[in-house]
This record gives sequence, C-alpha cells and structure tokens, in this order.
Amino acid sequence: MRVIAGSAKGRPLKAVPGMNTRPTTDKVKEAIFSMIGPYFDGGLVLDLFAGTGGLGIEALSRGADKAIFVDKEKQSVDVVRHNTAAAGVSGRSEIYRNDAERAVKALAKREESFRLVFLDPPYRMTNMDELLGELAANGLLEQEATIVVEHDAAHVYPEQFGGFEQRRSVKYGDTAVTIYTFRQLTTEPASGEDGGEKHD
Repeated sequence: MRVIAGSAKGRPLKAVPGMNTRPTTDKVKEAIFSMIGPYFDGGLVLDLFAGTGGLGIEALSRGADKAIFVDKEKQSVDVVRHNTAAAGVSGRSEIYRNDAERAVKALAKREESFRLVFLDPPYRMTNMDELLGELAANGLLEQEATIVVEHDAAHVYPEQFGGFEQRRSVKYGDTAVTIYTFRQLTTEPASGEDGGEKHD
C-alpha cells in the first residue's frame, strides 16, 4: 500500500497486522479519488473506521486541510499514527481510539463540520445510512459534503434519504463503493408568511 498522488505520493503505508482489518486496495483507492477529486481545495476530512488511515491520508496528500481519524482498535490507531508520520501529515491529523457512534457525539460537541467523510466499516455492518443520519442530525456535514461508503457488494444502500443523494455506486469484485452528496434540507416559508405587500 502507498499514497497514490499529491504531496505524499509514493510514500509506503503499513497494514494493520492480522486479518481483522481489510485495507482498501490501491486500485479501489485510485478509483474512489478519481470519482470524488482527484484533488481538494482544503476542507476537513473524517475517516471514521480508519483502519490503516489510507483514505484520510490520501485526501490530505491531495489538498485537504486536516483529517480526523477514528478507530476502536488499538492496533489500528497505532498504525494510523505510524502512517500519518510516514506520509508527513501528522501535523494535520488528529487520531482517536473510539467507536463510531461515540465519536459522532464527541465531534458534535466541537461543532466541527466535514467536507469529506470516509466510512469503511467491517462488512458485517450494514447500517451506514443510519450513521450518516446521525452525522447530519448533529450538524457535522458541510452543505454539498461528499461521503464515501465502502461495503460488501451484496448490500445495496438507498439512492436517496434524509438529505443524502447517491452520486455513484460501483462494484469491484466483492467490494462496493457508494458515494453520496449531502444537501441540508431547508424548509421554505409557507406562502404569505413573509408578509407580502403592505397597503396603506
């Protein structure tokens, strides 16, 4: 595994030992960034099931301002620390050991809002639409934020729900990548509520 493009191009990334973490292959990673980038003009990134940190690091290499990496496994957190240092992006990274739901609540207190979110959970987890709803409900997403969900190709996520609209969904063997754009639902004032014209 390596950083594919940008300021850290070619830097090698360490994998998490054992079989519990399934890193995004370079081929899939390259395909993801060709769909959502390939480069970024700043913005805050959330890599919520960070694993090796490869997706968040790639975004930093390609121009994102800062990334927050979260994983509940100590081994993964250690590998993310190593990989952000190896890629020269430690100064723009925050790394936390936490599960996703708790992390969302903690981030909500900080009033952060993310332009780019990566969700690459274990494939047995198929509730990423619910987690996206939590991110939106807690005000953690910028208008027009991009969300990348990597999941088992056998699972299909809805095309549209709660402000999220599916932009692409592509399969690579047993892996699928579904990309959403978030648009905050705004309620239009009912007709006549703005007062209309005044007549003397």
